[in-house]
Amino acid sequence: MKSHAWRWIPNALTFVRILLIAPFARALLVQEYRLALLVFVVASVTDALDGFLARYFNWRSRFGAVADPLADKALLVTAYLVLTYTSVLPVWLFALVLGRDLTIVSGALVYHYCIGRFDMEPSVPGKLNTLIQVTVILGVIVILAGLPVQPGWLDAGVWLVAVSTVFSGIHYIVIWSVKAWRSRQS
Repeated sequence: MKSHAWRWIPNALTFVRILLIAPFARALLVQEYRLALLVFVVASVTDALDGFLARYFNWRSRFGAVADPLADKALLVTAYLVLTYTSVLPVWLFALVLGRDLTIVSGALVYHYCIGRFDMEPSVPGKLNTLIQVTVILGVIVILAGLPVQPGWLDAGVWLVAVSTVFSGIHYIVIWSVKAWRSRQS
């Protein structure tokens, strides 16, 4: 069977990740942290696998380019929302994380409708911010699951998320504003 017959697999893995958001949120809400950790790890594996397959076999699609990062963001925002709701994380941190993401999405929509089509290009600060956000969520869930981890780093993780969120948000605003200005000039 030809390789192109399997092009749907990365998008199916993204869809599985989207389906895992509800059980992940429920597990966090009812304090089944080991289950939440398992679901988070499975979601992370599907993310890594769909990215690998899309790149290695060139099974990329416009749908996947949009759906994959949205699925990642939905999982992360859900984690920050539920952990804020359950008073594990501070409200201001959730506001920063959500505010950055809404700013980026709003900017992308404005760019698309006022300037023209664009390809989602995660920046290095954006990728670093996502890595930090994922690492902190993973660490928080590991601590809540009662696994042997020193909880002292949690405060530093919260501040690291805050700083990287603000920095990457400003970086995206500057980069896309310059692109929009240049596009308008030509």
